[in-house]
Amino acid sequence: MGVMDETGLITTHPDGCPRCWWAGLDPVYVAYHDTEWGVPEYDSRALYEKLILDGFQAGLSWITILRRREGFRRAFVGFEPERIARFTEADVARLMADTGIIRNRAKIVGTIAGARAWLAIEERGPGFSRFLWDFVDGRPIQSGALSRGDIATETEVSQQIAKALKAEGFSFCGPTIVHAFMQATGMVNDHLTGCHRHAACAALAPA
Repeated sequence: MGVMDETGLITTHPDGCPRCWWAGLDPVYVAYHDTEWGVPEYDSRALYEKLILDGFQAGLSWITILRRREGFRRAFVGFEPERIARFTEADVARLMADTGIIRNRAKIVGTIAGARAWLAIEERGPGFSRFLWDFVDGRPIQSGALSRGDIATETEVSQQIAKALKAEGFSFCGPTIVHAFMQATGMVNDHLTGCHRHAACAALAPA
């Protein structure tokens, strides 16, 4: 795990950069923390992929999903909703036999239903990205968390988004999962203020 100070920063990385506690010292986690987590994502397809992967994480650790992400991308044809929406029961059976992913039938079926919901949102406009980002007026929330105790597991906004997603036909998208998704996609910047990525992600917010 490394040496953690009282705020939740890991301060023993070889490069000397302080990082949020959850990244630890695992190279896979550190790379994800430094290059993806908290970076504002506005691409509709990429947002679908991240929402689905967060749903698959339910009951598991995120590192488990990260290590299988390429397997997920292969199994779910690059997370292209237009193709996943056409999946049949034969595809469900194929996925249930795929050891490269988490073989949970309810989550697989939910992924297909989510692809169809994504298409419906895209077709009626203005699209899945706007559908999500409008909840935060198009700009990342800057939480300004000083320590890990300041970081919420769910918020009023994540509750609102979860309710809206479920109404559209998505599953495995409760408020806690949605908040984790918001953190991952930069809808909220929850890097601790002492983390070397906090200011960098804040600077990515649109003017």
